[in-house]
Amino acid sequence: MYVAVGIGGMIGAVCRYGVSYFIPPENGFPYATLTANLIGCFLLSFLLNQSVLKQKLSPELFLALCTGVVGSFTTFSTFMVETVLLFESNLILAIGYVSISILGGLLFCFFGYRLATRKRV
Repeated sequence: MYVAVGIGGMIGAVCRYGVSYFIPPENGFPYATLTANLIGCFLLSFLLNQSVLKQKLSPELFLALCTGVVGSFTTFSTFMVETVLLFESNLILAIGYVSISILGGLLFCFFGYRLATRKRV
């Protein structure tokens, strides 16, 4: 299990770095972190609520995907540091960043859940 999570973590970290590389901050706003965290909210909610996928994947692969890949792709600590820096430089952007992150995260989790649990016709 540790090896599976570690390999998944490497994949997620490289993907996270790619997002940061392709989406630079603009006017001090951390678009890359916001993007990674919203995508991660959707993916984790989808994966955890997708019963067919859970049954088809081995427990090791499922853990590697959820904890490893998605866990290292998203980043709470970076979100916090960037929020503190924004609070010092631009209070309005900081409040907007926190609000979008929390409300957007909930919305993306909801969309992931809905997609995972939809009934097939």
